[in-house]
Amino acid sequence: MSSENGSGDGGAEGAPPEQLALIRESVREARVPRAKPRTWRGAALAGELPVARVLVDKGVLHLDRYFDYAVPEELDAEAQPGVRVRVRFGAGRGRVREGRREGGGLIDGFIVERRAESDYSGPLAALAQVVSPEPVLGEELLGLARAVADRYAGSLADVLQLAVPPRNARAERRPSPAPLPPPPAPEPGPWARYEHGAAFIESLAAGAAPRAVWNALPGPLWTDELARAVAATLASGRGALVVVPDGRAAARVDAALTALLGEGRHVLLTADAGPEKRYAQWLAVRRGAVHAVVGTRAAMFAPVRDLGLVAVWDDGDGSHSEQHAPQPHARDVLLLRATLDKCAFLLGGWGCTVEAAQLVESGWARPLAAGREQVRRSAPLVRTVGDDDLARDEAARAARLPTLAWQAVREGLRHGPVLVQVPRRGYVPRMACAQCRAPARCRHCAGPLEAQDAGALRCGWCGREEGAWHCPECGGFRLRAQIVGARRTAEELGRAFPAVPVRTSGREHVLDTVPDTPALVVSTPGAEPVAEGGYAAALLLDGWAMLGRPDLRAGEEALRRWIAAGALVRPQGEGGTVVVVAEPTLRPVQALVRWDPVGHAVRELAERAELGFPPVSRMAAVSGTAEAVAEFLGAVALPEDAEVLGPVPVPPTLPGRPRRPGAPPPGEHWERALVRVPPGSGAALATALKTAQAARMARGSEEPVRVRIDPPDIG
Repeated sequence: MSSENGSGDGGAEGAPPEQLALIRESVREARVPRAKPRTWRGAALAGELPVARVLVDKGVLHLDRYFDYAVPEELDAEAQPGVRVRVRFGAGRGRVREGRREGGGLIDGFIVERRAESDYSGPLAALAQVVSPEPVLGEELLGLARAVADRYAGSLADVLQLAVPPRNARAERRPSPAPLPPPPAPEPGPWARYEHGAAFIESLAAGAAPRAVWNALPGPLWTDELARAVAATLASGRGALVVVPDGRAAARVDAALTALLGEGRHVLLTADAGPEKRYAQWLAVRRGAVHAVVGTRAAMFAPVRDLGLVAVWDDGDGSHSEQHAPQPHARDVLLLRATLDKCAFLLGGWGCTVEAAQLVESGWARPLAAGREQVRRSAPLVRTVGDDDLARDEAARAARLPTLAWQAVREGLRHGPVLVQVPRRGYVPRMACAQCRAPARCRHCAGPLEAQDAGALRCGWCGREEGAWHCPECGGFRLRAQIVGARRTAEELGRAFPAVPVRTSGREHVLDTVPDTPALVVSTPGAEPVAEGGYAAALLLDGWAMLGRPDLRAGEEALRRWIAAGALVRPQGEGGTVVVVAEPTLRPVQALVRWDPVGHAVRELAERAELGFPPVSRMAAVSGTAEAVAEFLGAVALPEDAEVLGPVPVPPTLPGRPRRPGAPPPGEHWERALVRVPPGSGAALATALKTAQAARMARGSEEPVRVRIDPPDIG
């Protein structure tokens, strides 16, 4: 017999009567529930404001509204606007007991308001639980989320999923530090290089709300300039928010702010921080302990108090576009914040997007740029190699690299590292004139023409076939497809300089910095590391691979990538040289040679206005199976001035490849239609699409239809 079954000293049979009584009392107490059931059956309601208006976290369009719940008296103190709660959702009218609706599944939500009575005439269910008494959803954040949901035809619950981070109990229990007093106003510093830079900093420090589109000079000083703009805003007693494309850029701005202001005046909100630390930093901002935020895309919703400045760097980077519904863009969210909070706005970058040019052309923002002489002193020398040069160059025919590129590399390696930008694999070419290289576009909607297997041309937007195309620029009739791929070029460089170390930076392994020693740094666009002291030279290879993308923004994006790489090169006065392998007569190449991204963006804007392209017009993409798209377009009540382009087939998702946002599941074949409206009808378009999508969901339609407002790539 084991000791557990015997009557040893530790058994209950040999225990004294006092111990047995304690055991029985403990068991009796354990059987009594420590908390009331979450239906709160029979519980008294709060004496004042007994109704809580709750936003339930369902994320479906036909439930994108508030629901009223009864507030039990025991939850009265904690159930305040802005806190997280759990409620029962989905019970029918027949499940009523003692005047209280019961049943349904537990679901998360936020209290948005306490009311004296409900607009709903039937019985209310009670709040099940207050998850945390910490108010995380303020009126300003709720208003911003509502505006973003309406603009992008999405649900408020989906936007709040992006805006409010998941709760962490340990971070909530930890007190936030005491806020520091405002710092002194900074000196203009490198802002003095710009024509109105010093005035901009002085305006921020004085409490004004200037709005500017900033064309930053090449070099590493942009982080210091952003830090001084934040410091000037803090000096006025207001808060500041800076959104950058990735963690590397955020770390650089973080270091610049720490060097200028010291510790404790700002927080860094990035995914690398981890859930607990990130939530603790977010709470510090929400509680008013910190008034400045630097972060990546998700930081665009940071609840900064007394917001005085919102700034976004490099708004053309694809990382600023959220991939989760309703897929807002950081630039547009910050524009909404600047309008709602009446604060300053700063859109900066080495390049210039068409959207930035439109802000200046409309008068909503003022340009903030340096004079041409200052640009020439700061920018490197840019040289081009076109098709004619390649045809005459024996070395280029043998190794696919022109002699000029070899010379630039050889000379640059004598003084420091050399950057080699290689386009990413997978760019799909579009058709262009074989003589002048102008993109081939549809005569009906100006969409890109694509070559079919049988040789026929078809528009990638409206699907119309084009049988008699000719170039409107030069009158030519011959077309050519652009050539992609540059991996062999990087291999040739490595073999040509065997004694020089070769470092690579790309999707699998991205370098942050490289030392100021001779080396070849081969990088894909956007992954270029920063060289200490700047690169001695840079090669921008296979320019047609980026210019030949089947997208409206191909030229703008190529120029942005080239200028971002060239900005890391030393100025021309220090021997910095950039060699770009692309046709020198093309507009993006000429803009790079002149270092004039603003002029390129202004011309692009004028052409898009003439043809009705975004951002002058508003567009929406509707994708799904052919039957679902046809049914949706037949049911939606579009504005009278809306134009439907397509539908056209969507490229299928290949097995084993990652699924891109908006792409069909592997094995399915989808179609996409574009809906275009003129300026002023964007809100009506979003409302119509949201209403039609909500009706489909309420009917329980099985075939999904994806709706995206202002898609970043439209062909």
